[in-house]
Amino acid sequence: MQLFDKLKRAADEEWREYTEHPFTEGMADGSLPEAAFRDYLVQDYLFLIEFARAYALAIYKSPDLAGMRDAAAGLSAIIDVEMDLHVKLCAGWGLSPRDLEQTPAAPETLAYTRYVLETGLRGDLLDLKVALAPCIIGYAEIANRLATYPGALDSRNPYRAWINEYAGDAYQDIADKARRQLNDLATRYLTTAREPELQRIFSEATRLEADFWEMGWKLGSGAV
Repeated sequence: MQLFDKLKRAADEEWREYTEHPFTEGMADGSLPEAAFRDYLVQDYLFLIEFARAYALAIYKSPDLAGMRDAAAGLSAIIDVEMDLHVKLCAGWGLSPRDLEQTPAAPETLAYTRYVLETGLRGDLLDLKVALAPCIIGYAEIANRLATYPGALDSRNPYRAWINEYAGDAYQDIADKARRQLNDLATRYLTTAREPELQRIFSEATRLEADFWEMGWKLGSGAV
């Protein structure tokens, strides 16, 4: 069994709470309040800035040039592609990139991004990639599922651009590559003694991902 599949199976409850959160279901049928999606998207923009730093750290942590190139490509994909989608969507609400960058980060954003960075700083590349995996691979899985829902990709669904982006071939390839990289790193670094710690990292990162959806859900619905 591949490393990601082992980690996901052991964190089955956390994974379901993350990938099947009501926030994601609301994107599929268009019922998600616009305010919830807007607040999530702004915080996700701030999250991506820190995620880019994590990829920069992955360049430093990579043991060879091939790994450095892979991390550099991931960094470029975040800064030049994924963040651009957020800017375009937010422009529809009159929000400029400067507005996004000056928005205070929510506690959930800070908790998640700091966890990923601290995990990478104190560990090796495998630790960092395991902490990143729920986001990278999870978004691909979520969008793939949402894209199968009737009407999810209909022009009337305001969230079709998000679903299209992450269900598209380009992002699915990124997620598949992340899976393969985990296996390659496991061959290099994994020992039986490390498995419980890697599982803890994965489970915690997955829980923090679910908290991120919950943040947007509550902010947009006026629950907090």
